[in-house]
Amino acid sequence: MSDTAANLRAQFPLLAAAPELHYLDSAATAQIHRAALDAVVSHETTRRANVMRGTYRLAEAADLAYEQARQSAARFLNAGSAGEIVFTPGATASLNLVAHAFGSTLKAGDRVLVSVAEHHSNFVPWQMLRDRCGIELAPIPVGADGRLDLTRLSELMGDRCRLVAVTQCSNVTGAWTDVATIVAAARKVGAKVLLDGAQAVQHGPQDVRAMDIDFYAFSGHKCFGPGGVGVLWGRAEALARMPPFLGGGGMIAEVTPEASTWAAPPQRFEAGTPPIAQAIGLAAALDWMMTLDWTAIREREDALCQQLIEGLARIPGLRLLGPQHAHHCEARAPIVSFDIPDLHPHDICQVLDAQNLALRGGHHCAQPLLAALGAEACTRASIALYNGEADIEALLAGLDRARRELA
Repeated sequence: MSDTAANLRAQFPLLAAAPELHYLDSAATAQIHRAALDAVVSHETTRRANVMRGTYRLAEAADLAYEQARQSAARFLNAGSAGEIVFTPGATASLNLVAHAFGSTLKAGDRVLVSVAEHHSNFVPWQMLRDRCGIELAPIPVGADGRLDLTRLSELMGDRCRLVAVTQCSNVTGAWTDVATIVAAARKVGAKVLLDGAQAVQHGPQDVRAMDIDFYAFSGHKCFGPGGVGVLWGRAEALARMPPFLGGGGMIAEVTPEASTWAAPPQRFEAGTPPIAQAIGLAAALDWMMTLDWTAIREREDALCQQLIEGLARIPGLRLLGPQHAHHCEARAPIVSFDIPDLHPHDICQVLDAQNLALRGGHHCAQPLLAALGAEACTRASIALYNGEADIEALLAGLDRARRELA
C-alpha cells in the first residue's frame, strides 16, 4: 500500500470513522493504529495472564509476547540488546526513573544540565533532585527562534557535570536539538546524555547508538500505540550501576527480613505488574512504523508544515514561535505554535473545535520556554503522517473565522 496520507489515515480507526475531523494535536497524543489496537485486543482475549509469574501455558504465552515487545522496541531504537529496554507507564515515568535512580548516584555539587526548552517532565524531576540532595542544576538558554543556544555549553558544564538531560525536539517550537554537539561536549567531561524523545518518535525510528547517548525516553501514545506505556532505553552498563526506583514484586533477586537484593536490568526497574497489553500494542505500532517509507513521509510532513507557516504569515499580527521555516532534519519538526494578539488560545481552540479542528492551546507544560519567548500561552498545531493538505486548508480557513468571531 502506498504511504499517502489518505491511505495512512484509513489505517487509524478513529480517523477512518470520522472523515470530517481535522486532527492536528498529535504532539499531545497521536491516534492509535489499527495494528496496535488489534494487538491489545488479541492479547486481552487470548493470552491475558501476568508475566514472570506463572508456569502454565497461558502465562508462558504472555511472557513470550511481552519479551517480544521488548525486542521490537530495541529494534526501533537500534539498541544494543533487548535487555536495555525498560517498559514504564510513559515518558514522564521514564524521566523520573532516571532522575531518581541515576540521581541517587550523584552528590552535592555535581551538576546536571537541562534546557529552558524542556517539557516539565524533564525539568521538574531535576529540580526535585536538586532540592533533595543538593546537586547544581544549570539551564541551557534558548535563542529567539527557540533553538538551544549552545555557545556557552562548555562553560555551563564545567568539570562537575554528570548528566545533560535535553529534549530531542521541542513540543512547542518543533526545534530540533543539536544532539551531536551536546554529546561531544559531554564526553569531554565524562558526562552522560539523556534525550527526551517524546516528540521525535512519531516521525520515524531512532538510532540511539548512532547518537551515542546514554538514555532515551518516549511514550507509546505519541507514536501510534496505546496510552499507559513508555520506554526507557539505557546503556547496559549505565542501567547496571543504577539502583531501582520502585520496590515490589518482580524487581528483586532475594528478600529476607533483613535486606533485599535486586534483579538485573531491565527487571530491576519494572516493579509490580508492568503494562503488558500496552507494551504488546506498542510493539505492533513500532513494527508497523518500521515498514514505512520515512523519507517520503518526512518530505510530506515538511511540505505541510511549510504550507501552514506560509499561511500563518498572512495573518496580521500573528507571531510564529520557533524556526521560521520547515526543514525536518535541519530546523523543526512539524509542530507549529503561534500567538495572535488579544485572542486567547483556549478561545481560538474552541472556535476551531466547532469546525471539526482539533488543536491545543495553553502553555503545553513548557512554561520556562514560553517565558523565554515572551509568551504566556500559544496555540499549537502538530502534523503527523495521516495529515494532508485539506487539514492545513481547513485550519487556515478556521483561523479566519475565529478572528472574526473573537474580534
